[in-house]
Amino acid sequence: MATMRVVDMQHPGDAKVLFLIEQPRPTIGSKDVLIQVKAAGVNGPDIAQRKGLYPPPPGASPLLGLEVAGIIVEVGDQVQDITVGQEVCALVPGGGYAEYVKTPAAHCLSIPDGLTMEEAAALPETFFTVWHNLYDRGRLKAGETVLIHGGSGGIGSTAAQMASAMGSRVIVTAGSDEKCEACLSFGADAAINYKTHDFVDEVNKLTDGRGVDVILDMIGGEYIRRNIKSLAFEGRLVSIAFNQGAKVEVNIMTIMGKRLTWTGSTLRPQSAEVKAGIARNLEKEIWPLIDAGKIRSIIDQSYPVEHVKTAHERMESSAHIGKLVLTF
Repeated sequence: MATMRVVDMQHPGDAKVLFLIEQPRPTIGSKDVLIQVKAAGVNGPDIAQRKGLYPPPPGASPLLGLEVAGIIVEVGDQVQDITVGQEVCALVPGGGYAEYVKTPAAHCLSIPDGLTMEEAAALPETFFTVWHNLYDRGRLKAGETVLIHGGSGGIGSTAAQMASAMGSRVIVTAGSDEKCEACLSFGADAAINYKTHDFVDEVNKLTDGRGVDVILDMIGGEYIRRNIKSLAFEGRLVSIAFNQGAKVEVNIMTIMGKRLTWTGSTLRPQSAEVKAGIARNLEKEIWPLIDAGKIRSIIDQSYPVEHVKTAHERMESSAHIGKLVLTF
């Protein structure tokens, strides 16, 4: 039986629980493809899963890794539009930290012109997440103003670029002046250092007291009340994580009075059909902007898979700007 190297862990814990072992290659279904992985993105959900806080959904690989770039080596008998030898990047339900991974063919995308495997591997998870939450759920439109928290990370840098390229005014928060400068280079119109400034006050100044139309929030906790203060009438708050806590007390009257919408989502548990729909929207709306150079893949550092512990430690330090990638 053909085998492959994978990153595994004996039990939940810190980055030191990760190690490389040999396992059999996956067996694909009729609508799947098998990808020889050249690079895999490192994401927040990987850290949460490693800690035992984000179990994979039923049927998904228990291995870490939600996005890859590589070469198609096998296709299911019902797959028509992808061929062996094709280079793709893909959202995967798990198992991306491996030399081979299977995923539904409909979750694959072509690698945009001029991108390396490492740059392509940094696209799927964040781009799927940002599109679904800013546009499908947040209904962000050209001409509207969006506030993006964590603007220098993988999600934040993607959201800032995408919203700017799609014609929105972009305000971000970040934790240092260096990160704020990086966000401005990504396309943000304004960047707020949340450690030295109150983002509620700064948003009020930047919008002449009106507030923003959409907020993309991954902080939760006390930020929720402050987000509600920062929204304009008919504004939309989209929650995608809760780094400062999942429970908060809010004043419903404020939400009613400002006619706000509060929504949110997680990507991994959603159906294969929903993810396929997001992929086609990205292919139609966003991939041409990448090809045109209006959106780019931002890599903080790339690590050989043998250094996966170091990659996870850097992710948890929050020192990174952009994405972290493992190479095979």
